[in-house]
Amino acid sequence: MTLKSDEEIRRVLRDNRVIAVVGLSANPDRPSNAVARYMMAHGYTIIPVNPAETEILGQTCYPDLASIPQKVDIVDCFRKAADTPPLAQAAVAIGARVLWLQLGVSNETAAQTAAAGGLDVVMDRCLEIEHARLLG
Repeated sequence: MTLKSDEEIRRVLRDNRVIAVVGLSANPDRPSNAVARYMMAHGYTIIPVNPAETEILGQTCYPDLASIPQKVDIVDCFRKAADTPPLAQAAVAIGARVLWLQLGVSNETAAQTAAAGGLDVVMDRCLEIEHARLLG
């Protein structure tokens, strides 16, 4: 289901500590990099997903979600809305618990796919902003 209340989002942020960031950029000026750095500074494990890189922020970078060798709690998507339905399918396939579409990204097909697979869904919200607002 798509989460909207502060309490639901607070629970997601409190209970899920391993975040795969799809579209994480190695460029420190990009929003994805800033968000990942912020979340790492607050004790979260960040797993970069970017087929063009081998390491970002000192972490091994994977080409896709299926290549990650450990459990992922949150799949955080820094991709265009049109690119998110296959990411939702991949998130379900790896047993993630949450599909998070960043600020400005909404896709009902992706949300329905993820929800049907048992994932909580957060759309059009920034992980960093919500963490700072609700837990910071």
